[in-house]
Amino acid sequence: MKRYIIFVLLPALVLLGCSKEQKEVKMEQGTPGYQLAKDLVPILPMLDPEVNAVLIRTNTFTVTTGEIIQTLYSNMGKRTEQLKTFDAERLRSIIDENAKRLAERKLLLAAANKAKSSVTQEEIDNILDLQYRRSGGEEKFLQFLEENGIDVAIVKTSIEKDLLIENYLNGYFMEKIPVSEEEVQKIYGEDKTASVRHILLSTQNKTDTEKQTIRKKMEEILSRAKSGEDFAELAKTYTEDPGSKDNGGLYENFGRGKMVPPFEEAAFSVPVGEISDIVETTFGYHIIKVIERTKETRPLDEVRTEIETNVRQKQQNKVYQELLGQLKEKASLQIIQY
Repeated sequence: MKRYIIFVLLPALVLLGCSKEQKEVKMEQGTPGYQLAKDLVPILPMLDPEVNAVLIRTNTFTVTTGEIIQTLYSNMGKRTEQLKTFDAERLRSIIDENAKRLAERKLLLAAANKAKSSVTQEEIDNILDLQYRRSGGEEKFLQFLEENGIDVAIVKTSIEKDLLIENYLNGYFMEKIPVSEEEVQKIYGEDKTASVRHILLSTQNKTDTEKQTIRKKMEEILSRAKSGEDFAELAKTYTEDPGSKDNGGLYENFGRGKMVPPFEEAAFSVPVGEISDIVETTFGYHIIKVIERTKETRPLDEVRTEIETNVRQKQQNKVYQELLGQLKEKASLQIIQY
């Protein structure tokens, strides 16, 4: 399942977990977060830690400027120094976006707790191990945290709460996006991969007049291809796709969802051995010759879960947004304008 990453300023490690207490968060004088807020006041006065302006209000919690600054500092430590280099518009955008995401996360965490979502130590350890590998080992990971003033205990708490939400969402999606046996059977019987040769004439950054000329050229190439000329040689001569030019426009054994939709539709619908009409994508004009398609070779029982997961992934963003909308409405969420 896609992870719903919240903090968008920089590539943060993980997210800061929300406290079970829903009281208003205010920074204490003498803390690094408080000093950071003070340093940002000349750029954006609303960040004054003494004012602690409310950005989002609900019937169970508020999100304040102090909480956002403290959360950013807890997650990013010394890297928050970058904030001081931003202009007011960019800084305001970062604060607003993180306030919105933090409020959404609080709502999701409350829903997860209400649903009695749980997390195992093994799940937490797996995420930590992933962080270690990405950092070149546990020692380098911990060194990175120390150098940037990030508390490892906060990181571990954040991981636990992220997983709590993720496990809740996984269960929610399974309930709200049922996958029928008929749908599983249909998908199982479809072609799984395609191999094609294609010719691309790029239309990116071209005027309408230029596109007309390019299309006319492609019509001439299509006519030659359908009259029997060697498609691979035509591709080597004319295609403007550097990724496949040298091998005659060949793309082998790609699955569904790997190509832009119009290209994929042609690759999986044009009969094997035949050539498509001109296909337009964001890249330009294509003609596509289908070389081969293959079906799933594994037994259905072995791939059933994979099929069901793929079906749900196509719908889960819509269901996720609907869930957020319901949680916000129930909480009477209000964004305060300044």
